[in-house]
Amino acid sequence: MIVRVLLTIALIASPLMASTSELLARADTRMMPSPPEPALMEGLLEITQVLVNKGERRLYLLSGDETVRQYRISLGDNPVGHKLYEGDERTPEGDYVLDWRNASSDFYKSIHISYPSPRDRELAEAWGLDPGGSIMIHGLPNNAGDMAFAYTGLDWTNGCIAVSNEAMDEIWQLVQNGTPIRIVP
Repeated sequence: MIVRVLLTIALIASPLMASTSELLARADTRMMPSPPEPALMEGLLEITQVLVNKGERRLYLLSGDETVRQYRISLGDNPVGHKLYEGDERTPEGDYVLDWRNASSDFYKSIHISYPSPRDRELAEAWGLDPGGSIMIHGLPNNAGDMAFAYTGLDWTNGCIAVSNEAMDEIWQLVQNGTPIRIVP
């Protein structure tokens, strides 16, 4: 009511001003929240690639060339270099695919990375080693409980890419099976 009175006074005071209904429409528009940024409208964006930068300890969700989301990650205890064999506690580097997921994982939720590639197998076998293969993006251990905070900022996996459980929920929702993942040093 007060807004209408003030707008009516403004209308009377200035004959060049817009009509009361136009002023009310503008005032109502100013009170409405601004529209969400395109990157926040997940339903309208397709994640076309996941990019992991090991040196930065960051995982990026990309839609085309646009970064939609980014997350802090933890890697294996021996993070420098490409994964060579099972047990080396390294995260692989290169181009892979996120090919399946496990809602009943020991680490909250997990999405599998298609490591090892044929080339990874060939390299490990040339050394007489097993390349391994259970490399995932996952959340925290299910038994972390009150100690979840202790994992932040540490490299603690056996070669996987770990994020917070909240981040894993978003990744789980936004990334489809078959999405390419590139892991760079």
